[in-house]
Amino acid sequence: MFHVILFEPEIPPNTGNVIRLCANAGASLHLVKPLGFRLDDRSLRRSGLDYHDLAPVIVHPDLDACLAALADSRVFAVETGARRCYGEIDYRADDAFLFGPETRGLPAAVLARCGAERQVSIPMRTPSRSLNLANAVSVVLFEAWRQHGFAGA
Repeated sequence: MFHVILFEPEIPPNTGNVIRLCANAGASLHLVKPLGFRLDDRSLRRSGLDYHDLAPVIVHPDLDACLAALADSRVFAVETGARRCYGEIDYRADDAFLFGPETRGLPAAVLARCGAERQVSIPMRTPSRSLNLANAVSVVLFEAWRQHGFAGA
């Protein structure tokens, strides 16, 4: 139903947790290289437990290839500096949510490709800077899924 895109993820346990999350919510996971780990990394397997077989994980050589594969999907960049709250969007089945690397977020060029109207943020109290990647993915993915009546649950 939905797609999660991790752009150049760096921390294997976060990606493992997102695999588990996608399996539980019926979403596909798209990983954009370069990855900060190998897919057979022990900590990635431990975090994802036995969910690897339940969530489609597609690895793309770069963002262009990923976006081409998702050409029919709306892509929303989730970034702390965005002006729109993720909860203001009426999500469609097949929407995609793009998250940046844990230590640096999405580059300006990637955000520009999405356009300001497709950039969303998760509200936080000041002076907080960000949420853990897997937590951020869960907040946005579950809101989109909630809007669709938790279809398939």
